[in-house]
Amino acid sequence: MTVKDFVQHFGYKILSCADKADKTEITGVYICDLLSMAMARVKDGELWVTVHTNINIVAVACLTNASCIVIPENIEVEELTINKAVEKGVIIVQAPHTGYEICINFYTKNLEFGDG
Repeated sequence: MTVKDFVQHFGYKILSCADKADKTEITGVYICDLLSMAMARVKDGELWVTVHTNINIVAVACLTNASCIVIPENIEVEELTINKAVEKGVIIVQAPHTGYEICINFYTKNLEFGDG
């Protein structure tokens, strides 16, 4: 499933690089707020859920080749972070759900796509 499919189905909001969302496949989900751990463990193409909104999340997404960063619970993302994400081609998504609910939503939708 693409980032666009996922975002549209659940009514999430793309904050950066929306033009890439229909071409970017999600391979799984990783939830982690410890940046060093995320750097070591996010796998290529995974959707990364974190409550962090500072500019460092863009660097982690670039290093790990995450499909996108999802910020849960409608947490506001700093303008500096969004601008850096645009510059680096990183998709940031804002969601009203908790990290747990985002994972459940992904796996439920993924089963519909036959990828589960």
